[in-house]
Amino acid sequence: ITSPLGIHTHNDIGLAVASAMAAIEAGVVLAQGTINGYGERTGNCNLTTLIPNVAFKMKRSCVPESSMPKLKALSQFIDEVANVRHDPRQPWVGSAAFAHKGGMHVNAVQKLARTFEHINPEVVGNSRRVLVSDLAGRSNIVLKAQELGLPITNETPELRAILNRIKELEYEGYEFEAAEASLALLIMKCLRKTEPRFSLEAYHVSMRGSARDSICEATVKVRVQDKYAHTVAEGIGPVNALDSALRKALISFYPVLESVQLTDYKVRILDSKSGTAAKTRVLIESFDGKDEWSTVGVSHNIIEASLQALIDSIEYRLLKES
Repeated sequence: ITSPLGIHTHNDIGLAVASAMAAIEAGVVLAQGTINGYGERTGNCNLTTLIPNVAFKMKRSCVPESSMPKLKALSQFIDEVANVRHDPRQPWVGSAAFAHKGGMHVNAVQKLARTFEHINPEVVGNSRRVLVSDLAGRSNIVLKAQELGLPITNETPELRAILNRIKELEYEGYEFEAAEASLALLIMKCLRKTEPRFSLEAYHVSMRGSARDSICEATVKVRVQDKYAHTVAEGIGPVNALDSALRKALISFYPVLESVQLTDYKVRILDSKSGTAAKTRVLIESFDGKDEWSTVGVSHNIIEASLQALIDSIEYRLLKES
C-alpha cells in the first residue's frame, strides 16, 4: 500500500487507545479520536490519553511541544462545555493520575519522584497530589501541607498531633481525600495559625408546604467579633435555605462571599444498617469564579453534617483572603 493510512477506533472493548497506538506503530499517519473519548456507545479513542502516549512513550512527533502543558486544561474545558464532571481517574489528566497515599509510597516520591511517577505531571499540565487518610504517615502530612502552602516540615512539633487528629476524625467517618479545604483548616487550627472569622450562635430550619409544593426556611444568628447578624432565608431544601441564610448574614461583613457558590453536594450513608438513624457524610464543592475547593461534615443529623461543610467552605474562602 503506497497511500497514507489512518485509523478511527471506538472503545467498545476498552482498546480504542491501544488499537490506535498499534496502528501508529504499524505505520498509519492519522489517528482520529475525541477529547476525553466522548462518542457513541462506550466512546471513541481518547485523545487526552493517546496524544501523550504517542509523544512521550512512542517518541513520535504529535502536537507542538508548547501545547502539551495545556492538555489537562483542555480536558477540563471540554467536560465543562459538555456539563459532565471531570473523571479523576483519567490517565495523564485526571486528578488521581499522579496521586499518592501510602506513607512509604509518599516518602519515596519525596526522595525520588520517578520511582512512582512515570513522568513529570507538569508536562501535561497536571500536578502531584498527596492524599491524606488514616493510612497517612508524616511524609503525607508534610507534603500535603506544603502543597496547600502551609508552613510545616518534618520538624514541626505539632505534626504528631495533626496526624492523630486526622486519624480520630476518619474513624468517626470524615474523609479528607476529597475535602482538602477542610484538611487545610484542620492543619491551620492545630498550628494555631488561624482563628474563626465568625461563630454560628444559633440556627433553626423549618419546612412548610401543601399537597402541591413546599418551601424551607432557615434562620441563623452569627457573631463577627462583637457584632451580631440575625437573618432569615428561604430555599428549595433545608441545606439551600441554610446556605442562603448564612451567606446573607455574613456578606455585610465579608463582601467576598458574594461570589461563592455551591457546585456540588454529595451525601454518603456510613452505616446503612441503622436506617434513618444512620450517620451521614456530606461533601460540598464550592467555587468563587476562580478556584474550586471541597469540604466535609459528618453527623447523625444530615442538616448538622451539611452545616459543618458549609461553615468550613466559608472559613476556607475567608482564609484565602488573609
